[in-house]
Amino acid sequence: MFMGEFQHNIDPKGRLIIPARFREGLGDRFIVTKGLDNCLFVYPQQEWSEVEQKLKSLPFTRADARAFVRFFFSGATECDVDKQGRILLPNNLREYAKLDKETMVVGVSNRVEIWSKEEWENYNAKAAASFEQLAENLVDLL
Repeated sequence: MFMGEFQHNIDPKGRLIIPARFREGLGDRFIVTKGLDNCLFVYPQQEWSEVEQKLKSLPFTRADARAFVRFFFSGATECDVDKQGRILLPNNLREYAKLDKETMVVGVSNRVEIWSKEEWENYNAKAAASFEQLAENLVDLL
């Protein structure tokens, strides 16, 4: 399980350090793709296989299912960790998530998310305002 948040900078070549705590669960090679809320989703190989199977089961006759599958898979790339614990994020993914320099690497249960620091702070400010209502609506699910 992934949890916690870590601030790291992307270097001029587009490399980002993945926190050691997350590297243990992700392994040496994992998948990074466009996520929701303008962040990137990072999946270990096994978890990616499970997500892939679920998405394959969506009815291809539905336009919304086709659109989501295209969005999700077209942005996906395999990343390898170098000896310094960094990955190279492709330019298209950096642009999508508005990643420039300061980033937040966040553990979210079965995946890791990569956010621009500014987007993460904005998201948290909005979420904090409605956190109690969200909890109230979801409490029966816990």
